Amino acid sequence: MNIVEFFKNKGYLVSEDFLNTIDDTFNPEKFMDDLLKEKEKPVVLTKDVYRKIIDKKFEEKTKKCEADTSTNILTSVKIVKNYEEQSKKREVQHFVSYFKERYNFLKDVLQKRPELENTVSINRVIKKSERENVSIIGLVNEKRTTKNGNIIVELEDPTGKISIIVTKNKEEFDKAKDLVLDEVIGVTGVMANRKMVFANKIFFPDIPQGRGLKKCPDEVYAVFTSDLHIGSKMFLEKNFSKFIKWLNCELGDEKQREIAKKVKYLFIVGDLVDGINIYPNQEKELEIKDVEEQYNACAEYLSQIRDDISIILCGGNHDALRLTEPQPKLNKKFAKRIYDLKNVLVVSNPAMVNIHSSENFKGFDVLLYHGFSFDYYVANVDSIRNNGGYDRADLIMKFLLQRRHLAPAHSSTLYIPDPNKDPLVIDKTPDFFVAGHIHKSKVGSYKSTTTICCSCWQAKTTFQERVGHNPEPARVPIVNLKTRQTKILKFE
Repeated sequence: MNIVEFFKNKGYLVSEDFLNTIDDTFNPEKFMDDLLKEKEKPVVLTKDVYRKIIDKKFEEKTKKCEADTSTNILTSVKIVKNYEEQSKKREVQHFVSYFKERYNFLKDVLQKRPELENTVSINRVIKKSERENVSIIGLVNEKRTTKNGNIIVELEDPTGKISIIVTKNKEEFDKAKDLVLDEVIGVTGVMANRKMVFANKIFFPDIPQGRGLKKCPDEVYAVFTSDLHIGSKMFLEKNFSKFIKWLNCELGDEKQREIAKKVKYLFIVGDLVDGINIYPNQEKELEIKDVEEQYNACAEYLSQIRDDISIILCGGNHDALRLTEPQPKLNKKFAKRIYDLKNVLVVSNPAMVNIHSSENFKGFDVLLYHGFSFDYYVANVDSIRNNGGYDRADLIMKFLLQRRHLAPAHSSTLYIPDPNKDPLVIDKTPDFFVAGHIHKSKVGSYKSTTTICCSCWQAKTTFQERVGHNPEPARVPIVNLKTRQTKILKFE
C-alpha cells in the first residue's frame, strides 16, 4: 500500500519525518481510525502527530490495565532477591566490612567440602612444620609467575598472609592461571617453610552439583532478551517490531506461532535505552536525546506486547542509573510509563526472581545480571580469552558460578560497599543465570544451571567498531520450561 497516496485520498498530506518514524508494522487504516477520533484534525501528518496518537493509545491502554484489577499476571512471578537502595554516606570501614562479609560467606561455603573441613587460619598455618599437610581458605591478594614458569599466589585471611606455589607440572596449574585478584579460594598442600605452601589442590566455592535439570509439568515458554538501546539511531526498530509481532502470534509459521501462544515470561536484562553521555560523542548517534523520552518510547513498545505475558526487567550500564553495582530499580522519575504497565515487574541489577511456581511445583529461580563485569574476565582470564572471548559468554558465566560471585575481582566493576552483605554474591543456586551486555547470544549449561547471555537490538556503533566489538543482534533465546530445551530465534 502506498501510504502517501492512502492519506492523500483521505485529505491529508504526509511529511518526510512521519515516513521515517513508522515501520513495516504500521497499519494506516487503524491509524486513520484513531486520527478521526481527534477533535482537531491536522492538515499535515508529521512525526509529532504520530507521537500524539501513539501516546494517547498508550494512556488508554494503561487506564484499562488499572481498571482491570481482577487479574494480575505477575502473581506467578515472585521476587527472591532484590536490592533496595539505602542512601547513606560510605566510609573506608564500609569497604573493609564489605570484603569481610564476602570472605566469611564464601569461607563457609568452602568449608562444607570434606577436603577443607579442617582448615585453619593463616597465622596458625605458618607455625606448622615443614612437609606437614595443611588446608587454607583465603582471598587472592597477589599473583605472579616465576622465572621457572611456576605461579605464586599470595593468600590473605583476617589473620595474615601466606604464599602458595603452584608448579607448572601440577594438574592445578591451569586453575592457578585463571585466578583473579580478590576471589576467595581453598587450597590443600604441603608446608615448604613458614612462608610458603606447595599447593596440591585448589578449590572454588562453586555451585553444588544438583539433581539434574528442574522441569515444570506445563509446556510454557520463557523468552530472554536485553540491550534494546531505544533512543539510538542504530536501534533496530523493524526487527524489534517483528519480535513483538511474533510474541503477539502475528508472525512466523504455524509451529512458531504455536510456541508464541505458550510464551508466559519475557526477561529483559538491562540497557533498555541508549542513555545520555555514556560514551564519547554519543549524542551524534542518538535519535532521541532526552532520556525520559527514551523510556516513554520503550514503554510504548512494551505496551504492545500481549497482556498475559509477564515482563521482568532490570537496568544496565546505559540506563539512567548509577554505574556502581548493585544498581537499584529504574528511576520512576524517568521510567514512570514502564511502571504503569501492569504486566511489568522492575527489579534491581542483579536480582533473582522465581517464576511459574504452583502448589505442586517450586518454580524456577532466575538470576538476572546485566553483565558489566564481563569485559574484565574476557581480558584477564586465559581460559576465556583463548577460547573465544566475547563469543563464549557461557565460559564467563561458568567462571562466575564457580566463584559464586558476579564480580569477584575488585576492579572488574564499580560497586557500592554494603557493610552487612555483598549483594553480588551468588548465595542461592539459580536454575537460570541470565545476562546481556556483550550483544551476543550464547546458551550453555553448568551443572544444574542453564546460562543464557542475550543478544541486542542495536547495530554496531562507532564506539563498538573502535574497540573491536562485533554484535550479533536480533537473536532471541526461548526455553521450553517443560523440557528445558532452548532455541534461538532470529528476527532479521
